[in-house]
Amino acid sequence: MVRSILVSLAAAALMSVPLVSQQSPYSVVIKGGRVMDPETGLDAIRNVGLYGGTIALISSEQLEGAHTIDARGLVVAPGFIDLHSHGQDDENYRFKAMDGVTMALELEIGVADVKNFLQQRKGKSRVHYGTTASHPFMRVQVLGGNLVPGALVPQAGPSTQNPASAKQLERLGELVLQGIEEGALGIGMGITYTPGATRLEVIEMFRLAALKRVPVYVHVRSKGQKEPGSIVESIQELIAAAAVSGASLHIVHMNSSALQQAPECLKLVEGARARGLDVTTEAYPYIAGMTAINSASFNPGWRERSGVDYQDVQLVETGERLTRESFEVLHAMTDPKLVLIYQNTDEMVEYCITHPLVAIASDGILNHGKGHPRGAGTYARILARYVRDERRLSLMDALRKMSLMPAQRLEKASAAARKKGRLQVGSDADIVVFDPETVQDMATYEAPDRYSRGIEHVLVAGTPVVRNGALVDGALPGRPFVSDRGR
Repeated sequence: MVRSILVSLAAAALMSVPLVSQQSPYSVVIKGGRVMDPETGLDAIRNVGLYGGTIALISSEQLEGAHTIDARGLVVAPGFIDLHSHGQDDENYRFKAMDGVTMALELEIGVADVKNFLQQRKGKSRVHYGTTASHPFMRVQVLGGNLVPGALVPQAGPSTQNPASAKQLERLGELVLQGIEEGALGIGMGITYTPGATRLEVIEMFRLAALKRVPVYVHVRSKGQKEPGSIVESIQELIAAAAVSGASLHIVHMNSSALQQAPECLKLVEGARARGLDVTTEAYPYIAGMTAINSASFNPGWRERSGVDYQDVQLVETGERLTRESFEVLHAMTDPKLVLIYQNTDEMVEYCITHPLVAIASDGILNHGKGHPRGAGTYARILARYVRDERRLSLMDALRKMSLMPAQRLEKASAAARKKGRLQVGSDADIVVFDPETVQDMATYEAPDRYSRGIEHVLVAGTPVVRNGALVDGALPGRPFVSDRGR
């Protein structure tokens, strides 16, 4: 107890040591806000001085800056880090910034060409970006399938259904390693979308991750209580692969994978961590999920596995609920169609969101204004519903789940993550300033393209991308966030 108090005091003292002279004007001063840091526990009215892209000073003294943000009555916190953001274009980055996100990463599925992904966004992004090396897309390439441009996940077919030969698996491993050397933050696996991947193929991907010392981000093989193929069995598969390989494991969207089995599945995560395995997980605060209807997750038996039926599935672009006939037509299409799946309860979502081991991630994407509200409102919804309205989370704990915990997950692949998710002297100046009394998600299933309210200022690398609740035109300070595990 005494040691923890001393550590906190030392950290607080460090915040008072400027990185630049106090006589020098700071590039930006954030004045008089409630400064909150989830790592040290700092929660006090302070002034924050930024110098370029770095937090240079946190002080109770008045500071002078070239630009000043009046944060009186507002919370000043580390920018939110979304580990699971499928929308990787300017449309989606706009909604991320307006929801307080300063870094949006595609880690569940990843991309097939890491180098090209990073180059395409250089100098063109409002927020920081990054990706994993995609096991599903690289697998489709190796097994001779087609990659549909813009597809969220691979289309079901022989390249997702068939097991890989020894030669194909070797080539797949080469591509994955190449992706990591090009800056991928880990290996992304959507096993439900590649049911042909054997247990041994999964273990081999984990072995590669362990070799390069990066995590594996995984959408589990299947869900539901029916054996074989239950959600418990699926999580067992991943924990076993982590145990035998030594790789770090991150299980995506525990809420929509585990459903009513969430308490038991989180006990599996607890048990694995208690025995020294590096296993983490995440959730988003909505009862509906979303995916592509022509993917392998809708292979025969999907209703029995998931416990939902045709009328529980809604076509995103029209809002229509499906029938058996419309499902068959859509499932056979090569053009990827996104659908909402109403499959969970508020009670189970709340259980996941409030569990101490669960980080927050959106799993979001918007396409010309169509999609799921999680793409625009995940982080404001946490602050409005679970912190302010229902008081199921403290504000500090919510900030920890949305900033520090994701940063700590990224530290396995990049030492630069130690400067993310914190509001401390020397940390990167990725900062959100919001009004705790008015912050609110506005996106709905019917209108998912509505900006959140109450997010007053967002700074990425010290540059404002949101000012006074509105996007800043032409502000593109986002940088690639990559691993240190290359050659």
